[in-house]
Amino acid sequence: MDFISQTWSWYISGFLIGMVMLCLIYFGKVFGMSSNLRSLCAMAGAGKYVPFFNYDWKSQRWNLFVIAGAMLGGFVAVHFMSDPSNVDINPQTIEQLAQMGIDAPNGKLVPEALFGNAIFQSPKMILILIIGGILIGFGSRYAGGCTSGHAISGLSNLQIPSLKAVIGFFLGGLIMAYFILPLIF
Repeated sequence: MDFISQTWSWYISGFLIGMVMLCLIYFGKVFGMSSNLRSLCAMAGAGKYVPFFNYDWKSQRWNLFVIAGAMLGGFVAVHFMSDPSNVDINPQTIEQLAQMGIDAPNGKLVPEALFGNAIFQSPKMILILIIGGILIGFGSRYAGGCTSGHAISGLSNLQIPSLKAVIGFFLGGLIMAYFILPLIF
């Protein structure tokens, strides 16, 4: 039972992701969260207003299980696997966050200042969430897919555009973490 209540090691999770990707490749399917969101928008009738959503979403019904699985997995992770005792945060990272006014997670996996319910009471944080959501949506559309689609599915299919997108995602993340985030906080 200890195996189920602890966070899983990278080699277990990575192996399972690899097996899922092999199954998807075998059946000729493509994985990505942004394609699931596209299917949800098409189901809701967005195709009447935006041509991008006007397609046969029923052919992608299987992919909607990814959303259900992500929600179920998140629930299981929070309620049954949230013991962060085997997660070590670099003391230098904790010090850098403290300089920005973000407290250490203190026994949690993420800082409360960034991921707690209190962020919805701050106009600044709400604005950051809205701008971030718009940028992520635009970036996913512009790149022809999201980070999970390119990094997991595209790279496993040896697609050069996915490699370029993943390099861009990582560079953007580094720029955000080291240059923009300190300016915001």
